[in-house]
Parts: sequence; C-alpha cells; structure tokens
Amino acid sequence: MAEQEGQPAVQQEVPLGPVAAKRQPWWRSIGPALITACVVFGPGSLVISSNVGAKYGYELLWLLVMTGVLMGTFMTMSARVAVVGGGSLCTLIASRLGRVAAAILGINLCLICAAFQFSNNLAVALAFESFGVQRWLGGPDVSQQTGAWINTGLLAGFNVLVIASVFVLRQVYKGLERIMKVMVAVVLVCFLVNLFVVAPGILRVLGGLVPGVPENLSLGLPVRDAAGRIDDSMVLIASLLGTTFSVAAAFFQGNLVREKGWGIEDYRRGIGDSIAGVAVLTGISAMIMITSATVLRGKQASDIAVLATQLRPLLGPATGILFSVGLFAVAMNPFVINAMIGGTALADGLGKPARLSDRWPRRFTVLVLLIGMGVAMLVLRTPQRKVEAMIFGQALTVIGNPLMAAAILWLANRKDIMGSRRNTIVLNVVGGIGFLIVLVMAIRVLYRLILQLS
Repeated sequence: MAEQEGQPAVQQEVPLGPVAAKRQPWWRSIGPALITACVVFGPGSLVISSNVGAKYGYELLWLLVMTGVLMGTFMTMSARVAVVGGGSLCTLIASRLGRVAAAILGINLCLICAAFQFSNNLAVALAFESFGVQRWLGGPDVSQQTGAWINTGLLAGFNVLVIASVFVLRQVYKGLERIMKVMVAVVLVCFLVNLFVVAPGILRVLGGLVPGVPENLSLGLPVRDAAGRIDDSMVLIASLLGTTFSVAAAFFQGNLVREKGWGIEDYRRGIGDSIAGVAVLTGISAMIMITSATVLRGKQASDIAVLATQLRPLLGPATGILFSVGLFAVAMNPFVINAMIGGTALADGLGKPARLSDRWPRRFTVLVLLIGMGVAMLVLRTPQRKVEAMIFGQALTVIGNPLMAAAILWLANRKDIMGSRRNTIVLNVVGGIGFLIVLVMAIRVLYRLILQLS
C-alpha cells in the first residue's frame, strides 16, 4: 500500500512464530499497559471505589468485573491496531480521514486528561489539608476563605515544580515505566495485605459477582430537588465507568506501544501486556471496593477521615496520616503521566512529533497541567466538598468516550490496516456493547451538566 500524506503504510504481515532466543522474557517487556493502569488508577479510583463499596456494599462487584472486560477489550484492540498498522491511532486516522479528524480526536483526549488532572489536583489539595498544612500556615481557626487561598498557593507551587520536571527529565518513557512498575507493586501489596486483615465474607463477595441493581440505586434521569440541588445517584456509577473503563486511556495504549518500539512481531506481546494492565487495574479497584464494603458500609464517605477508616484494621490509630500519605502517592502516580498523555495526544492529533520526550508534547503537557490546576482552584473557592467534586470530575470524563470508542472499533475493523487480524465477531459484539454503554452514560452526564448549569 502506498503511503498517504507522509504517514507510514501498513506493515507487511509476517508469521507470528516463536520469538528469537535472545528476546527478553515476557515479564520484562510489560510496560505500556501498566502505565495506562497507573493513569486510570488515580485518586479518583481510590475515592470512587471506596464510595461505591460504602454505599452499595458488594452488590456492584459484577459491574467492576464487566468494566474490566470492556477495558481489556478496547486496550487490546488499540495495541493490535498500533503494532499491525505501524503507527499511532491518530496517525492512522489522519492517513484515512484527514488531519482534521485526527485533531478532533487529539483535542478530545487532551480534554479528558484535563478533567482527570482536575481530580488529581483536588486530591493533592485534600492531602495537604489532611496533613494540617492549612492550620500550620493560617492558624488553628483558619477561615474557609483563608484556607482556599492557602490551598491555591500550595497547588500553584506544586504545579510549578511538576512543570519544571517536565522540561528537565530526559528519556521520559524509560524512567516512567520503571517508576510505574514499582508504584503498582507497592499499591497492590498494601491493599492486598489490608484485605486479608479485614477478612470479608467469601460468600458475600461471590454474591456481589451476580448481576443486579441495588435497591437504593435509581436509574432515572437526574432531577433538581426543592432546594435546587441535583439529585443523581447514577453519577457515582458514571464515575466508576470513567475510572475503570476509560476508553481514552485505551486509545492512548496505541501510542505507548509505539513508544515501546513494538512492531508486528510483538503482536501477541502487545495483547498480553494489555491484559496484564487491566488485571492490575481491576484487581486493585476490587480490593478497595471490597474493603470499603466491609468497613464503611452505610457510612457517607464524603471526607478523608471517613475514607481513612477502611485502613484502620491494618494501620490502627495512624490511619489518618498514613491514608493521606497514600492518597498523595496515588495522586502523584498519574499526575505527570496523565498530563503528558494529554499533551502527547494533542501533539499527535495536530501532526507534531509525538513521543513523550519531544518538544511539542512537553509544551502541551504544560497546557493540560494549567487547565487542571485552574479548574481545581476555582472549585476550591466554592463550598463544594472536594470528594464530591472529584466524583463529578471523573464522571465528566465519560462525555468524550464514545468518540474514542468509535475510532478504535473503526480502525480495528479496517482491512487495509489489520488485514487478516481484523476484529472477530466476538470482539465486535463486546466492543459494540462497550460503545453503547459509554454512549448512554455520556448522554446522561451531559444532561446532568446542562441541568446543573441552567
């Protein structure tokens, strides 16, 4: 196939036989999907999984498993398209539909990352607040207005340090991959140990894997109550979908596979990497939800003090401060890479060099950081609870998911890109179900947003 608009043509298919003896073991090659998992598993995932467990107990574990299957399906599709097509998904879109279509996808993904970044900023502010920084700087009786100014200043200083690191770091991908592998291992072990200490009932956990709708969950559209507040119990479900079934993160899996340097000979390796990343993401979220369902059932997990009590069986009286440290670490985990994904996606969509270490992705990364910080600062100056704002911020990310899902499905079914490795009927059925789910949730969240602004 001839090249179009200077973009790489489809690589010639080669047999997927045994790899060379000197090829690295599979566990050393895993990386792209773990970075994706770390981005998706941020402070929002911690807060939302805890809230779902506290409110609905074990009853929505089946939903978490389903979202994991859907996430894995779209991540493997994205990785397959990248290794077979020989380019990022935005590059392949630009070569078939034009640069404008690719730019729309890049902007869409950039905005989704900005919404995630808003939640990351709120988590950092929440951690600073729980450490007592407000009382240390503003006195024991600090007012809400003074506290907001302190939080704003802390966020500004923190983001300045992050922005400086973006331009100082070299060989970004290799460093990030090593850090993410260590962070995933630490988080996984901590929550796993705590889960054994809590010792939830096995039969009750297994019962949560049976699909069903909790009695206190309303499937109706959002409504405004007599006090002018928005009543929408489904916003928590939308947030859960936004964090565990992030189609935007799955879309960028193609870029990370290309960053790793994988080609068509790594076809199976890309699929295995995607499955490993999703297993880590779903497993950690499930452990948090089960722990919260056991310890916090029936409580309003709307502030850090309540959220921290789920670790009391393991950590005892030091729960509060150690949970704050954990929240800060979980926020730091995706803070830089989430912004860099948004910046890289925007550069890729606009036709600029799109490796994580290139100049344009770094510049656009700063843009994502500033947007996330700016929106968080505005929220900090309102009476809105930080945990509730984080949940709504995560829910907003589902608005852009249908476009990304449609693009992945379209590319994975293109014969001129995938050849004989196009989607099977099973993959298209599962992918179609995923697309319909994110479409319905996007419409619903958009309706709530219009209702809230009207």
